[in-house]
Amino acid sequence: MSTDSHAPVVTERRRLFTDAHRAHWDRVARDAPNGFAGGRGYQRELQRVIRNVVLPGQRVLELGCGAGDLLAALAPSAGVGVDFSPEMTARAAARHPALRFVTADVLDAEVDGTFDVIVLSDLLNEIWDAQSLFKRMARWCTPDTRIVISLHSQLWKPALDVVRALGLAAPMLEQNWFTPTDVTMLLALEGFETVRRNREILCPAPIPLVQPLANRWLAKLPLFGAFSLVNVFVARRVTPRSEAPAVPPRVSVVVPASNEAGNIPALVERIPEMGAGTEIVFVEGGSTDDTWAAIHREVAARPDREFRVLQQTGRGKGDAVRAGFREATGNLFMILDADISVAPEDLRLFYDAIMSGRGEMINGVRLVYPMDGKAMQFANLVANKAFGLIFTWLLGQPVKETLCGTKVLWRRHYEQIAARRAHFGELDPFGDFDLLFGAARLSLRIVDVPVRYQERVYGSTNIQRWRHGVLLLRMVLLAARRLRFV
Repeated sequence: MSTDSHAPVVTERRRLFTDAHRAHWDRVARDAPNGFAGGRGYQRELQRVIRNVVLPGQRVLELGCGAGDLLAALAPSAGVGVDFSPEMTARAAARHPALRFVTADVLDAEVDGTFDVIVLSDLLNEIWDAQSLFKRMARWCTPDTRIVISLHSQLWKPALDVVRALGLAAPMLEQNWFTPTDVTMLLALEGFETVRRNREILCPAPIPLVQPLANRWLAKLPLFGAFSLVNVFVARRVTPRSEAPAVPPRVSVVVPASNEAGNIPALVERIPEMGAGTEIVFVEGGSTDDTWAAIHREVAARPDREFRVLQQTGRGKGDAVRAGFREATGNLFMILDADISVAPEDLRLFYDAIMSGRGEMINGVRLVYPMDGKAMQFANLVANKAFGLIFTWLLGQPVKETLCGTKVLWRRHYEQIAARRAHFGELDPFGDFDLLFGAARLSLRIVDVPVRYQERVYGSTNIQRWRHGVLLLRMVLLAARRLRFV
């Protein structure tokens, strides 16, 4: 018997499953119009957790929206909720008239447009076919869309069964129980990549002092986090190469330069032409040598190349990078240190990495290949490796190194980071953490590219190890507070 001959049987089983679950949630909506008292503390905590992922003012689609309270809590600029229970969507529309609600099975829903975020909150536990749902989601995605999924941990199944038996939470029909590996695998089968996964909510009950301590602090620690109730996934659609932009981007290479006069000719000669054209944006930073004159000599001598030249009014490399990005006209931004410790030719590796679609911020790593003997002092090497481990935990993504000055990202993503810079402040003197923190806040996929680190041939480092080291520690604490312990 062919596979197709089974289709009517499968369709009928799905119909019976859907009808039973729809009738169940209609009853829940009628019997508990304000929700179950025992579940309100959990719902408030879940809203807090997902608000830390979804930024206010985004276009949000929630699949399996129930009464719409989570969607409303996300403060979208445009919000659409889909649920198969007409009782639930009617209640949602009455409670949140500024949002739009659609009564439909999420596997068949017809919703126009694309969204910045698609939320699946506690939906996978009772969906008929998760893989088909992930396949369908692609129609609502742009390359920048983030998928946010919350999923109960199997460890909590016995406790949840008891709570429901006592009538303290909404009753459930038989549940699917996906592991995090199952979810990651199914997403990958349909072209989605998991950017990060967090464990959240140790204490769903609204117990004063205990709940905030458990959920905002203890749940973020590896030992305690393993016992958390909820896994929260953030995923993105990996754009196939066939959907790559037909027109290559214009590239802006920002080069902060302070006391680097001897390196300017080599920089101009060695920075490659990439994409639809490459402009070199020199930002001179109060040099005591003739860096400013050297830049102008090279600009005059190379009419075949495109330049933008400015002097920064602030201090530090971070300020220079921000000034350069404000002046840049390309739609792909690159940073290259003027000391040529990273070969300018390696920018092609970064260009290829971001154009492949595998990453949205490309981060240079100097700790893979052997270094020139005096390129990095031993104490700096140890500190760089330590910061890599710390930031892998803080950002929720593997980041081998944080302080390599070569980074690449799209203009549109940088503008989103800059618009939200107040969330972290402008403490960063280098600019690296500003970009890494902002990328993590936007749930951008960070990809490391190994480079060879060379000893500088002109000038001396502008890094003040002890003073800047203290600043780095302060930034670690800030990131922990803003990204992890929230």
